[in-house]
Amino acid sequence: MRTYAFNEDLSCVPSKDFDVVIIGAGIAGIYSALNLDAGLRCAIINKRGSNDSNSIFAQGGIASVISMEDSVEKHIEDTLVAGAGLCDIKAVEILVEEGPEDISHLMKLGVAFDTDESGKLSITREGAHSCNRILHCHGDATGFHVTKVLQNCLAKRKNLHPMEGFALADILTDCNHSVCGVILQDSDGKYLRINTANVILATGGIGRVYRNSTNAISLTGDGIAAAIRAGAQVANMEFVQFHPTALIHPGLSGRYFLISEALRGEGAILRNRKWEAFMKDVHPLADLAPRDIVSRAIISEMKKHNLPNVYLDITQKSREFLQKRFPTIYGECMKYDIDIAINWIPVIPVQHYFMGGIKTDTDGRTTVSGLYACGENASTGVHGANRLASNSLLECLVFGRRAARDINIRTAKQPDFCPISKRENELDISTVRFNIRDTMTKQCGIIRNGGDMQKALAVMQDYYDKLSGVVLTNVTETETLNMSTVAIAVINAAIARKKSIGAHFRSDDN
Repeated sequence: MRTYAFNEDLSCVPSKDFDVVIIGAGIAGIYSALNLDAGLRCAIINKRGSNDSNSIFAQGGIASVISMEDSVEKHIEDTLVAGAGLCDIKAVEILVEEGPEDISHLMKLGVAFDTDESGKLSITREGAHSCNRILHCHGDATGFHVTKVLQNCLAKRKNLHPMEGFALADILTDCNHSVCGVILQDSDGKYLRINTANVILATGGIGRVYRNSTNAISLTGDGIAAAIRAGAQVANMEFVQFHPTALIHPGLSGRYFLISEALRGEGAILRNRKWEAFMKDVHPLADLAPRDIVSRAIISEMKKHNLPNVYLDITQKSREFLQKRFPTIYGECMKYDIDIAINWIPVIPVQHYFMGGIKTDTDGRTTVSGLYACGENASTGVHGANRLASNSLLECLVFGRRAARDINIRTAKQPDFCPISKRENELDISTVRFNIRDTMTKQCGIIRNGGDMQKALAVMQDYYDKLSGVVLTNVTETETLNMSTVAIAVINAAIARKKSIGAHFRSDDN
């Protein structure tokens, strides 16, 4: 395994000193920063700007127990059921029990969750939840509004220093396997070293490892790949969640627009071209079945009838309701002349979320001293084999806060750097990137089998071996190494798990 993506003389790289470095500026990264002691100087690194994160695009909301009809026990049970028995119960209990505290904190910071006519918090229901518990902002723009409030709070903290336009190349460790810094790379390929004893990885998911995804275009698994190179353990890498309903038309960046599960929570029905509501014959919860079941049912329906997509029908709701409850989705669909008040929405399943990642304990600590992870790039044990809808933003808050709290009481000295070796070679990076995404989509996607995955592993290992001999001169090349690193970890985990469970489905499961 390649130790570093970095290839230059470390002594010639300019450097800065910080108490804490956070990689990623979505909700997990910013919220952890806001929970650090004011006396700690913290750099918050973002590769493509503060508006490029999965948090910005999160529509549905945040799950939390706030109503009298709900209970901590119900939320825990729903999470465990969705996770197909592979959740860490202690982590789930912490998530659910401490979540309301973080919701209250968000409100104090200025997050305006939607309310009903009486002024009470408006809550809705999504797939696999036993009752209404999803809070939302501006209908279907929860992530955007929470992120913007946190960004405003960030700007007021003098100890927090956002640094945009820098990608993570490597986590530096000393000979005692403790964090001693990071190597960043700017858009021109130039490196910057930051000396620090505390790093929080909050780099989001792995969407760009697949061909079709709702993820931000910057998400190439950088944090996970760098953690692997640094020797950190990963877990649950086989569990890749595909959202069943993305608008069939991708944006100019290639990102697919999510049609939130909240539509089905409000009564939307999946239909084929024969007008048939096919989910009622698939699962007792019909259209509110867990996402992996709905995604496979849609793929089956598309294959059975040779369809490019299926449809989501919410025409039973009034235009006034839809414009108020789902203004973002309503507006995006209208760009394609789809009036969701009278037209069905053409949808397909696409890669959406990653349950696996860097293994952490309940304080966000990884197996490398001084290295923390929170948000989608972390495997806290909360999601098990399949994430319960809207638990993801809650996880960002709870475990981002807990990681910051642990750093607040941690003392560490700056250790010495280990030497870094050079490597040289040539490779057509653009072709490699395309083939990685295409291979992962076709051979390690929604439906998998051992033969295809072994072929995919051989392809990825060949690319990784070649990339290990390349001098990485820019961010795109570093991303490609990260993509191959993450792809290998996903495939190996998927091959090792012989039985289908949760988001991991094998057609050769005997």
